Amino acid sequence: MRLPNEAHTSRPWRIHEIAPDFKLEDVWELPGRGSPGDFPELVQLIASFDPAQSSSRASRVLWALRWKLGALLGWDDPDGGVGSRVATLRDRLPADLAGGGPAFAALPFTSLYLTDDEFAAEVANKTMHGVMHIGAVADEKGAFRAQMAVLVKPNGRFGDAYMAAIRPFRHLIVYPALMRQGRDLWERSGPSATREGATR
Repeated sequence: MRLPNEAHTSRPWRIHEIAPDFKLEDVWELPGRGSPGDFPELVQLIASFDPAQSSSRASRVLWALRWKLGALLGWDDPDGGVGSRVATLRDRLPADLAGGGPAFAALPFTSLYLTDDEFAAEVANKTMHGVMHIGAVADEKGAFRAQMAVLVKPNGRFGDAYMAAIRPFRHLIVYPALMRQGRDLWERSGPSATREGATR
């Protein structure tokens, strides 16, 4: 479910101090609930996502098309990525956040940091420099729900045009498919009573 921007901007996330020059593109509530100790497991599940395995044929086609266009047009060449076209956000991390987070299986992200209730990873190509932020929001019962924020710094006018062009596809096809895939993985990942009660 898509959330208003205030669901992200109103919370004291550490990412605000690290990426103040990035634009908030989207905020989504992730499916399911977890107990406090489940957050690292949720992050690991997210890192294991493979869009090529999505149950949505439309989403699989869009991802495949994006990678083919990227290869054809050089969007994903090494000279457009983190450490080449843009400096890594790891250089901005304070000492208490340095390192942490899983390796991604298929998505082209690199982890920045992981805390008890916050995770961030970055990606860059010739269209933009982006951040995926996952935050755990506690509820009154001591469990948490998770939300994902997408922050971007487009690469000039071309990047702005690219982000505008893909926005409808992200909102209508890609993100809903990722949410369904995430829900299925989360429900299969363990017998947590909090998780089971929240996902029925």
